[in-house]
Amino acid sequence: MNRRRLLVGALGVAAAGVFVLPGSGTRRRVERVKPIIEPPPYRFPKDFLWGTATAAAQIERRVPSDWGRFEERVERDQLTATKGPGNVVPGNISGYLDYPPSIRVRKTDAETHYDEDFTAAVAQGHNAYRFSLSWTRLFPNAGMKVPNPEAVETYDGLFASLESAGLDPMVTLFHFESPAWLWEEKEGQRGWEREDAVEHFDHFVKFVVQRWGRKVRRWTTLNEPMVYAYNGYLQGLFPPFETRSGPEALGKVLENLLRAHVRAYKRIHAAAREQGVRTEVGVATHTRSFLPFRDHAPLDRVVAEKVEQAFVWDFLDALDSGHLRISNTEIHRIIPDLAGSQDYVGINYYGRFYLKSDLLHPTKFEVLPSDPEDPLEQVSDLGWAIDPQGLHQILVRASRRYQRPIYITENGLADATDSRRSSFIVQHLRATWDAIQDGVEVRGYYHWSLLDNFEWAEGFGARFGLWEVDYTDNYRRIPRPSAVVYSEICRENGISAGLWERFGRWG
Repeated sequence: MNRRRLLVGALGVAAAGVFVLPGSGTRRRVERVKPIIEPPPYRFPKDFLWGTATAAAQIERRVPSDWGRFEERVERDQLTATKGPGNVVPGNISGYLDYPPSIRVRKTDAETHYDEDFTAAVAQGHNAYRFSLSWTRLFPNAGMKVPNPEAVETYDGLFASLESAGLDPMVTLFHFESPAWLWEEKEGQRGWEREDAVEHFDHFVKFVVQRWGRKVRRWTTLNEPMVYAYNGYLQGLFPPFETRSGPEALGKVLENLLRAHVRAYKRIHAAAREQGVRTEVGVATHTRSFLPFRDHAPLDRVVAEKVEQAFVWDFLDALDSGHLRISNTEIHRIIPDLAGSQDYVGINYYGRFYLKSDLLHPTKFEVLPSDPEDPLEQVSDLGWAIDPQGLHQILVRASRRYQRPIYITENGLADATDSRRSSFIVQHLRATWDAIQDGVEVRGYYHWSLLDNFEWAEGFGARFGLWEVDYTDNYRRIPRPSAVVYSEICRENGISAGLWERFGRWG
């Protein structure tokens, strides 16, 4: 998951080379909406995967990770500074102390609810589930040669439960969280900047693949690496809370993440060959629809294009070419064996951002998560503008650029009242269907999320779940109306005329 401010650092880097074009511009007048030509129903391909996505640190019990230490620090220092939803304060977790210690530690109590959760998901027509395995839970202490047996037992139970329920697993290996011991300084470096970080991660991956590889056909090595790098090293919102001004930190962190990806990619495929099974390995990339705030301001358009390249495509381009180039910087690094190391493109998509330039200061501009002058624009509880058509555009661009199949690895809405989520799902899946008609090979859709959870720096307040979690009643799961709508789509393998009539329009 992702924060409203996650792009500010990215945009500073992306705009470093922006050239000045004239253009005071005027406001946008027309929304970018593809006209509806084909009537419903909208059927999806045979064997399409319908699922949800979660992450270990967001649903499982707290462990001694970098995030676990961050949470403990917030508790110890009794930090309460917050500016409300979608505007988190660096070094804090929004509304964290509003919840009792038991909830902060247990999150959604996932370890004792797997059977219940998976049985309910299948009953609602899901056939897939994306989740992460916690590196820290398995290797909580430095220098461990074998993993924590209690953690192995927990994940053995999880995989058995998935198999019993009939859910196809997609496993994420790194989803923002790393062991606290990795952040001990070594030769002047910490965390993912350490020279031995890749070796440590490979040790974790080796065990995971040996233990559970036969049960997994789809792997996500890294979740949103650009979000991790920008939030952790430029904006200070995520551990390690760095606020560096130059691109060199990004270069080192991204290089090590790419090297870690290559090692994992090769290890997974080697195991699959030995076992005689097919496997797919990719990366889940955070994407947005980046639009100029003023359609007729050339500089707005230039900045939007450069930001999209830096934030969305730079990392994926590296996987395709083997060359890490960070836009508008001198950073260019060749990563051995990286070229072609993505079997699919994973797309995480949450809406649009606007870019508003300043003609007198072209590298200083505003990032707007919604249009403050448009009272009719639909937004999430975090203030993010909703843009289904932007998903269609991202899918088409990714397909044409990389010629790979695509999984929508995350797509969801912070909506505590569940008043907009059904329309959100239907319209984004209609946009996905449009992309498929345009020749894009989309193989699956994982809604974020199965249930309400701990949303990183946004705390527990942002509710993304198809199922509500009642934290006051033993973590009781309560399906929301949108869960029923998604269930109908999964069962029908598409959007019926009735669903389109009810949810195909905002209002």
